[in-house]
Amino acid sequence: MFKNQQLFILVLVFSAGILLPSCKGIFGTKNKVSPTTGWEYNNPQNGGFEVRRYNEQETGPGLVFIEGGTFVMGQNDEDIMFEHNNPPRRVTVRSFYMDETEVTNLDYLEYLYWLRRVFVSYPEVYFKALPDTLVWRERLAYNEPLSQLYLRHPAYHNYPVVGVSWVQANDYCSWRSDRVNEMLLIRQGILSENPAQEDQDNFNTDAYLAGQYEGLVNRPLEDLNPGGTGTRRVRLEDGIILPKYRLPTEAEWEYAALGMVASYENIVQRNLYPWEGRMVRNTDGKNSYGEFMSNFKRARGDYMGVAGALNDGADITSPVGTFPPNDYGLYNMAGNVAEWVSDVYRQLSHQDVSDFSPYRGNVFTKMKLEDGLPAEKDSLGRMRFEPVTANEIATRTNYRTADNRDYLDGDQMSVIDRNAWNPNGQQNGSNTLNKMYNYGQSSLISNNTRVVKGGSWKDGVYYLNPAVRRYLDQHMATNYIGFRCAMDRVGAPVETK
Repeated sequence: MFKNQQLFILVLVFSAGILLPSCKGIFGTKNKVSPTTGWEYNNPQNGGFEVRRYNEQETGPGLVFIEGGTFVMGQNDEDIMFEHNNPPRRVTVRSFYMDETEVTNLDYLEYLYWLRRVFVSYPEVYFKALPDTLVWRERLAYNEPLSQLYLRHPAYHNYPVVGVSWVQANDYCSWRSDRVNEMLLIRQGILSENPAQEDQDNFNTDAYLAGQYEGLVNRPLEDLNPGGTGTRRVRLEDGIILPKYRLPTEAEWEYAALGMVASYENIVQRNLYPWEGRMVRNTDGKNSYGEFMSNFKRARGDYMGVAGALNDGADITSPVGTFPPNDYGLYNMAGNVAEWVSDVYRQLSHQDVSDFSPYRGNVFTKMKLEDGLPAEKDSLGRMRFEPVTANEIATRTNYRTADNRDYLDGDQMSVIDRNAWNPNGQQNGSNTLNKMYNYGQSSLISNNTRVVKGGSWKDGVYYLNPAVRRYLDQHMATNYIGFRCAMDRVGAPVETK
């Protein structure tokens, strides 16, 4: 009896090995069997459910992979400014991608050229995107040449763009996402180049995935659905479209700036700057010993040093990539220009945000629907999005409101109008945050106030510490704030290629 039982078990195992292959490698060839239903994948005879092979996320143009992990976010040295807005706290950041350098004037000029060429009927789109070059002007200084030349003269092509607001930086990220994804589809031979795009007829990733942009189709994918047309457009499930470029979160930016690679769990006694040691000069005796590691203001009135022996070789900004990179291969994570990040500023955010992927600024919107289908794209070729109502998330356990910027901050009385909130903690009306600031009754900090990280060419050494936090209204711009883009990592947190 025991021998018969063994034989029966062996037969079952052998049969299971034939009918239901292990999950490992099931997506490696064209036709494999589902381990849960037994139906064959990619077979038009049984419905044509497609499973495409996917190996690794492609690194988008300009990006560097940042392997995530745990670190102590916040002040790790004496708080000499007594700001008390960044107490140390251990958190974990997911793996992601970040621009190797700050976005340059040349990068931004390419963006402006595209807007002007494509939105022929809507010139206001181009003018809305223009940096404020007047940020260089000072009441008692002669900076007019910079206002006229810094953005457009080829001598400054490789310098970081400034005069860009947080809103403009986000618009640039969205544009870059579409251009990169369009390029990927062209490279795959699915679409052909279309220099005649105009107004509404331009490639937008959301519109393409929603079936509201066709483009110049070259070689569409085969459609295995027996009821289909035989060909189809790319879907998100195909793994060709990359996640969107965006601004990094405050936690991501600080983590990336510290460059804590292979620190062997020594996350408390971390570096003060994005390089080893506690000095602002290079202490490596083999390479450029004694040279400054960053572009910053050494002392009052000293932006560049003495002729013939300049401190950092730059009077204002310097070309991106001028100084040594940190351990992640990122340049200028201290000095040159400070950088916008995506978070809404609150003084006590470090105490409130999650310890996994910390972020304050979560506002959930959905694609607008009409009769159950995505609404028609707007006149600029972009899909329409709208806020999620309270009824749509009333049964959720993770959060009950779509706008969570004010969650746990105790800051309902600091909005522009103290009557903006009803007794249930909900906002009254949609325009209450735009009313006049009422001195003595509210705070200058609002949901339009965004975090700025990193020191700049006109900052002292204190601001080179990645933990330092500053803030500015999202519609304002300066001559010392720029930005760089980030991108989500999908799949495994470690690169396998």
